[in-house]
Amino acid sequence: MLELRPGCECCDKDLPPDAADALICSFECTFCKDCADHVLNGLCPNCGGELVSRPRRPAAKLAKNPASTKRVFNAQCREQHAKA
Repeated sequence: MLELRPGCECCDKDLPPDAADALICSFECTFCKDCADHVLNGLCPNCGGELVSRPRRPAAKLAKNPASTKRVFNAQCREQHAKA
């Protein structure tokens, strides 16, 4: 099941399960659209894979299959974000 991480790994922006601007790679690394476009050039800094729109889980399914609450941060990306 898709993890649905709660925030951007680069800038720490909140990305709730219904966020339209959440992007992921095939390893579920999660970034906001702003960081993906302006800092990462559409590629995951962790694996080099493409970043695509994260599917939104229907609200009715979140009760039984909640989104993750574990935040993941990428220090290298944060440094790039600060320079952008």
